[in-house]
Amino acid sequence: MQVITVEQAQKYEPQKGWMRANTCQQKNISLEYFIKPPKHASPLHDHPEEQVCVVISGRMKVINGKGEEAVLEQGDAVYFESGEPHAIENIENIKSIGVDIFVPGRSFDFWLKRK
Repeated sequence: MQVITVEQAQKYEPQKGWMRANTCQQKNISLEYFIKPPKHASPLHDHPEEQVCVVISGRMKVINGKGEEAVLEQGDAVYFESGEPHAIENIENIKSIGVDIFVPGRSFDFWLKRK
């Protein structure tokens, strides 16, 4: 068993106020806890890993490359296939929190490499 607390996890901010914490980094799966500041949206992007995003608190809008949209609330999740373009936006005036799960695991510096 390996326990990694958010407090102890490796962290960075791809953009001001958008914090990501590496809470599981394995070859077959990785998990990133994140905090999105009010009204923040990630750019449309894709990656070879499959992804599940779970909303822990707040509300987030997800959109894919086909223009399909959905609003997720606390406890809701979205699945993105490998290579599927997508973006995630905090639609609240307060921070929103979520967890991204990637299969297989991906490098934690994904957003740093995109700068």
